Formats: sequence, C-alpha cells, structure tokens
Amino acid sequence: MKPKTAQEIEILAEGGHILARIMKGLAGMCVVGAKAADLDAYAEQEISAAGGTPSFKGFGKPGQEFPNALCVSPNDMLVHGIPHKDLVFKAGDLVGLDLGMEYKGLYTDHAVTVPVGEISEEDERLLVVTRECLERGISQAVVGNHLGDIGHAVQSYAENLGYGVIRSLTGHAVGYGVHEEPRIPNFGKRGQGEEIKEGVVLAIEPMIAIGKHDVRTADDGWGVVTADSSHAAHFEHTVAVTAQGPRILTL
Repeated sequence: MKPKTAQEIEILAEGGHILARIMKGLAGMCVVGAKAADLDAYAEQEISAAGGTPSFKGFGKPGQEFPNALCVSPNDMLVHGIPHKDLVFKAGDLVGLDLGMEYKGLYTDHAVTVPVGEISEEDERLLVVTRECLERGISQAVVGNHLGDIGHAVQSYAENLGYGVIRSLTGHAVGYGVHEEPRIPNFGKRGQGEEIKEGVVLAIEPMIAIGKHDVRTADDGWGVVTADSSHAAHFEHTVAVTAQGPRILTL
C-alpha cells in the first residue's frame, strides 16, 4: 500500500465528489425501459465534461481491454457487465453500476446497486445487507488495523445472516492507478493481512449473493455471475485512511 499525500487525497476527494454526482445521475436513470447503453454514454459524457477520463474504458491486458466507461451488471451478475445495446431494464431488476474516473492524474472508484421499479422483499433485504457490509468494512479502515479486519467485518455480518460472500473478487488499493496492490478480500480473520497505515486509499467493495459464493464467467466472456444464478449486490466507496479515521472520498 502506497500512502498518498494530503494534497493528493484532496484531489482524490474532488474527483470522488464528481464521480458520486455522476453516479447519482446514473442511478436516477435506472427505470423500466431504460437502456444500459444510454447510461454508458451519459457516464462518459459527464466524466469528460468534468475534466476527467473514464478509467475502465481501455483498461486491461492487451487484447482484453474493457470496451466501455461503465459496468452495468444486472441481477445475478456481480461485476464487469458490458452495457450491451440490447440490455433494457425491466421491473424487478437489480442493476449494479460500477464506474471509475481518472481526474488530475489520480483515480477513484465507486459502485452501487439500484432497484428498477418494485423489487421483491428478498432483493430489498439483499441491498440493505450489502450496504451495511460496506459500512462495516469501511469502519475497520483505520490506522493500525489489518486488511483482515475489513474482510472479517464484512464476512461475519453477511454469513451470519445466511448470505454468500464472494471470495474470488476483491477490493483493492487505488489512487495512482485503476487497481493497486494489495487486494482487499471481503472475508478474513481479525489481525491478519497487511497493516493499514495513514494515507493509504482503498476501494472497499463487498459483493454479496443471496445464494452461495461461487461464480462463473457470463456467456459474453466479460460479466461475472453467481454460479447458482442467485441475485447479488455490489456497493463500493473509495476511502482514505486518516489519523481521524476513514474518510469516504466518493460522496
């Protein structure tokens, strides 16, 4: 984990505020009949207008670059969903939105899961639990704790309620790049893993499923879906670790 300077954290907070504003606009667009491709176009347009660059577009190994600005992952899809032109939202959908931005040379990352129209009580509960997992994980991002404290906070809460905690996908450090080491699992034991130091910036992102934690790659080769087809949710904030405690930058 490479700590960021106070000046860099302020730039990240500025970029994170812009990213959060754009995400709120995207969430408001998640209505019955909306097209995922229109959300992607809006995200790229708004990032550009704010002086940023969509950090996901073109990110990846040579020949495997992500083609869009926005990840749109519905229902049993956790992450990396392509906003295909034929993806149209219907009542009862859960839509995961994941967006990253480079702003003034630094990177922030933010994700939410949004209901479309009326959703089931089971799905509503999933959203509540996953948001709580994020809050509990963030609460452990304090100087002197360890990455295992974050994972334990998420895992213990979700699994005690019978939910599956996705293990093969993780959070990560962020700031100088889209993804930085180390990874931040959503499971673990207290006191284990790398020590958290002042100035580090973390993308904390619990991914929780109604069913089991096993996943597979979707038919399009991009999205990651639950192996048992159960619905899943994903929430993420970029968080700076300060002497006063965790500071959420994507607000």
